[in-house]
Amino acid sequence: MVGRTPAQIVATRPLVAGVVSDFEVTEEMLKYFIRKVHEEAFSLFPRPRVVIGIPSSVTEVEKRAVEDATRNAGAREVYLVEEPMAAAIGIRLPIQEAVGSMIIDIGGGTCDIAVISLGGIVVSRNIRIAGDKLNDDIIRFARDEFKLLLGERTAEDIKIAIGSAYALDEPLEATMRGRDLVSGLPKEIVVDDSDIRRAMRHSINMLVNAVKTTIEETPPELVADIMHRGIMLVGGGALLRGLDRLLAEETKIPVRVAEDALTAVVRGTGIILEDIDALKNVLVSSGFERTPA
Repeated sequence: MVGRTPAQIVATRPLVAGVVSDFEVTEEMLKYFIRKVHEEAFSLFPRPRVVIGIPSSVTEVEKRAVEDATRNAGAREVYLVEEPMAAAIGIRLPIQEAVGSMIIDIGGGTCDIAVISLGGIVVSRNIRIAGDKLNDDIIRFARDEFKLLLGERTAEDIKIAIGSAYALDEPLEATMRGRDLVSGLPKEIVVDDSDIRRAMRHSINMLVNAVKTTIEETPPELVADIMHRGIMLVGGGALLRGLDRLLAEETKIPVRVAEDALTAVVRGTGIILEDIDALKNVLVSSGFERTPA
């Protein structure tokens, strides 16, 4: 809906970069989801328990905002888990064992890079280089190179259609459609995968460097485990063509895209919810003491 609404309707994003940007809208969104779940499935509890994934870099205040919005939306209990941990659980990595597992979760607003062992995150890094930033790169490229104004949705479609992080064996082409910044009239330009790769190059390089830095900060024994087990990619950004190949080439470590990478985090939160007692050690606290009602 963003960019397609009439003047009397405002499309907004309640969450930006994984944190609450509009408390009231976030609360209403959560109320809708909770109500929808209870309408479609019989439940003994009108106020459900909720597990929510959060980026690994959020502040205590941001954690509290998520908790409060969820409780106000109707949850009776709220549990928070860092998204890379949830993703690791979702793809069945051996998080409780004394071996190192490395996971990269590339979402819309943020990218979480984490090394996990014995039920905890040993090293992590969160950067705001993810799907939305790559879309912005494409929008900026179209404006600077072709004087063409693109919408967010169009940039996203172009990225999905021909975007890549590594040179492709077979070239791909797509048509950019937007408004000519000179004439103000509709305009279309045919671009190929190398154009879009060039547009995203700086952001992709920053992501690669963040992965390298995380590996450099990882204890040697865990690095040995990661070299043997490889790095797992999850999230929508993991589906960018050639990203696994580029990361493997740059880190000298095998890299694989997880099966059903898009749903790894949500599957992980579901597994936690089903066995909350056994997995309590992976949960995080907001650090605030809650006053008894």
